Amino acid sequence: MKSFFIIILSFFSLLAFSQTETVTTNTDTPAPKLTFGQKLKKGDFYFLWGYTRAWYSKSDIHFEDRSNTYYPATGKYHNYDFTIYDAEASDRPDFNEIKDVVNITIPQFVARVGYYFNNKKDFGVEINYDHTKYVVNDYQKVRIKGTINGTYVDQDTILDPKTLLHFEHTDGANFWMFNFIKRWNLYKPSKLFNVGYVVKPGAGFVYPRTDVTMFGTRLNNKWHMAGWIVGLETGFRVEFLKYGVFEFVAKGSYADYTNVLVLGKGNGKANHHFYTGQLTATIGASF
Repeated sequence: MKSFFIIILSFFSLLAFSQTETVTTNTDTPAPKLTFGQKLKKGDFYFLWGYTRAWYSKSDIHFEDRSNTYYPATGKYHNYDFTIYDAEASDRPDFNEIKDVVNITIPQFVARVGYYFNNKKDFGVEINYDHTKYVVNDYQKVRIKGTINGTYVDQDTILDPKTLLHFEHTDGANFWMFNFIKRWNLYKPSKLFNVGYVVKPGAGFVYPRTDVTMFGTRLNNKWHMAGWIVGLETGFRVEFLKYGVFEFVAKGSYADYTNVLVLGKGNGKANHHFYTGQLTATIGASF
């Protein structure tokens, strides 16, 4: 959460200089009702908060640790290099926690901070954060191939979290994206209500905290920049009263986790990639 607010403050500081301009010279066509030094509004900031559901494609996950680290829980010096194939994963929405204000960041929350460049609100930019959770399903059958402590394996096996593997990004798979925004008006019966359609292509990085249990040893790792993501978000944007904003959007993305921390006291690594689809509802304000 600390890194989220630092990035948001930086975004506001950068764009604040472009939100207004000062009229300092006279032209042949005078600006309407402006005096020397008066500021002319050019665009709008907005902030949105909400929650999301996510679905993931199957993924091949490669694990490697050649540090030969000793683990008291297993009594072995771990040395492994193996892949599990077509692993299925699910999200963990935890929406039951929303009612507790203290825990509003435990569910799969999302946040958006953006800026429209003009009063038409038809083009802008946005910082887009999704606190999605990625959990490899326990007790599923997968193909495992590679070496584990000097033994070569190539067989179907059950992902038993107690004896083999449990793998999740549940303190966030954490998608950070910078999006461009294009918006079209669909319905505007009054100045206090309008419905628009938005398209937001973007790219960024993934910053997960990975919780891994391997061979009976668990490690909940630190947050870590682990790869990159690209995607497209699209859906409906409703603006109501003077400042209210509501969005309901769908998002498709491709995430590549190239450097995930697992066991091995910094030596163990994993990598995998997957496609994801999301449905997201947010509410907030523009100003």
